[in-house]
Amino acid sequence: MTLAAPSYDDVLARYAPVIGLETHVELGTASKMFCGCPTEFGAEPNTQVCPVCLGLPGALPVANAAAIEATIRIGLALHCSIASWCRFARKNYFYPDMPKNFQISQYDEPLCTDGWVDVLLSGDTYRIEIERVHLEEDTGKSLHVGGATGRIHGATHSLVDYNRAGIPLVEIVTKPVTGTGARAPEVARAYVTELRDILRALGVSDVRMEQGSLRCDVNTSLSPLDSPVWGTRTETKNVNSLRSVERAVRSEILRQSTVLDGGGRITQETRHFHENTGQSTPGRSKEEATDYRYFPEPDLVPLAPAEEWIGQLRGTLPELPSARRARLQEAWGMSAPEMAAANAGALDLIEATVAAGAPPEDARKWWLGELSRRANEAGEELAALAVTPTQVAELVRLVASGAINDKLARQALDGVLAGEGDPGAVVEARGLAVVSDSGALTVAVDAAIAAAPEVAEKIRAGKVAAAGALVGAVMKATRGQADAQRVRDLILERLT
Repeated sequence: MTLAAPSYDDVLARYAPVIGLETHVELGTASKMFCGCPTEFGAEPNTQVCPVCLGLPGALPVANAAAIEATIRIGLALHCSIASWCRFARKNYFYPDMPKNFQISQYDEPLCTDGWVDVLLSGDTYRIEIERVHLEEDTGKSLHVGGATGRIHGATHSLVDYNRAGIPLVEIVTKPVTGTGARAPEVARAYVTELRDILRALGVSDVRMEQGSLRCDVNTSLSPLDSPVWGTRTETKNVNSLRSVERAVRSEILRQSTVLDGGGRITQETRHFHENTGQSTPGRSKEEATDYRYFPEPDLVPLAPAEEWIGQLRGTLPELPSARRARLQEAWGMSAPEMAAANAGALDLIEATVAAGAPPEDARKWWLGELSRRANEAGEELAALAVTPTQVAELVRLVASGAINDKLARQALDGVLAGEGDPGAVVEARGLAVVSDSGALTVAVDAAIAAAPEVAEKIRAGKVAAAGALVGAVMKATRGQADAQRVRDLILERLT
């Protein structure tokens, strides 16, 4: 007999999850971490390489000062302590996309330590403690050709692009996150969302997960509720969307519980998350630090940021997302859940629309409603839509003035997105203005009454609510361009 898989709620009634997140951020510097090669995304393979990032004999690295500065600013924004002295190390391992067979990273002496980030989830605050923020170089990229999945299994051959090798990469590692219970997947997603917004506010990276400039490894373990010992963790690698961060944690909780319920043991390993199924498959057994044979990088001098410089960088920090949301929430009179629905990119657009004259509630409604829906359908960022905050504010003004209604506004938005001009010009060119002329509306109202005498009799008998059916008929006859309130008034004038 096959037992039914336990439900998520049943699993969390018996097990406690512990999660941890390792987030890799490609910095938006003009050149690589240890050489002068450019960092443009999407360039032809192996056109942005040199002897230094390829690790050729005799080539010596030189640290990128802009990358060090960006890392310190990240550490400060995450409430970290900044090291007065630290150094780089060699992390030794063989992999085809690692041209030197080692990665220049930081090991036991990271640049930033002991920080925290607070995330708000449905009114509850979770503090995510940061263990370290360190600076390293990115690897190249292996391309597996000939298979159906883009992975090595089933591919006919593999190619390597070293353009990405050597790009400055910041790794942000949390301490184990406990006490989240059933909300562990949501907390993981909320943390990465907040971290992305912080990094975007700092201007240190474009944090585009779909392009790999923000990548997340998710660690998950389970232990019985009454156990003081944490379970064996697994690491789900390179999860590439916020939704998948949440899905990966939930999937691993369910998978591990099934193994444990069956009397099995969890293997410490990396796992690959599959976007199409929401499941993961085993990767490789998880190495310990000793497996990488770390030792200090002999070709680079230690880093010793001066207190004065750190103080100057602290003064460059922008208003951080949590403070900004609190300020705008008070200014706009919105609730915490309403503000939580908007990420940093959406807040930029809403704030600019309010500055262009739209009421906050209307600006929020358009960007998080109709425009967000269209962006999702197109598979692009909200800011990439071909409409500006000024145009959205104009659309709001047209609706508020009665020139158009919401339905016509959506048609006008179609024209704006199609490049037909500003909302006012689209309304005029498409003939979308609301029909409020009494003569034209009277003809349409009389026709609707004549076509539905039984409804007219109900209204005459005092059932005023029945007028809605006649209003709908007039709106259909006028293609939605009639002033609905004026139509209702005319109907009641004739029948009551």
